[in-house]
Amino acid sequence: MLYPQFPDADRPRLSDWLELLSAEYAQLGDGERVVVCHSLGCALWFQASCRSVLDRSADRVLLVAPPGPSFLSQALTADFYSPSLTALAVGASAFSPIRLVASDQDPFCPEGPAEAVYASALGLVAETIRGAGHFTPDDGFGPWPDVLEWCTGGAALASPPDDCRSEPDAGVRSGR
Repeated sequence: MLYPQFPDADRPRLSDWLELLSAEYAQLGDGERVVVCHSLGCALWFQASCRSVLDRSADRVLLVAPPGPSFLSQALTADFYSPSLTALAVGASAFSPIRLVASDQDPFCPEGPAEAVYASALGLVAETIRGAGHFTPDDGFGPWPDVLEWCTGGAALASPPDDCRSEPDAGVRSGR
């Protein structure tokens, strides 16, 4: 398992991030490749897919809380924005249907739930979780055991259980 630390997260440069993604992805070797992206990482995956940066398709891909076009088109993230994404290019980046999980209240996707923005246009299997914000600890999210199980080849991915969310003022807790 690799968890890339992309450089200059406060001032992301697409070329640097694509270079690191390509290098880290190649390190996964010939085994199963399962990719989970969050936020700007989703836009990076879209860019890598459309630019044929990846040496082979992933076995499974989960995109969590991708930012919307209005966020991506801002000066700081404009390189990550691509109005010409195609279902063919994005779909070719995985051997199985790409999953997308988003919130109906994500401040980084003011256009509406990312499911509505990306799913049908790109042929993604999507689910919207009500009130989940951007799926961060500040939104009350901690570990999501079903995602780990999905990554390791276990059960199908399900909505986050209530125990992935913290109670008001209770802090983040993991669940089950």
